[in-house]
Amino acid sequence: MQKNQYTVTGMTCENCARHVQVAAMSVSGVERAEVNLSASELVVESETPVSRAALAAALQEEGYDLA
Repeated sequence: MQKNQYTVTGMTCENCARHVQVAAMSVSGVERAEVNLSASELVVESETPVSRAALAAALQEEGYDLA
C-alpha cells in the first residue's frame, strides 16, 4: 500500500475536512483518505499510484487546493 501526504489549503472547519475526505475518496485508485484539519494535511493510501492532478482537480471542485 502506498501512502502519500499532501498539504491542503482552504480548510477552516470539520465540515471542510469531511468535504476534502469525500473528494479524495472519489479519485480513482484511492483506497483510504485521512484529513488532519489542524495540520492542513491529507494522507491518501492506494494500491496503485494516484494522479496528483486528478486529486487536485477533485479538491478544487469542492473549493480546496493542494499546496
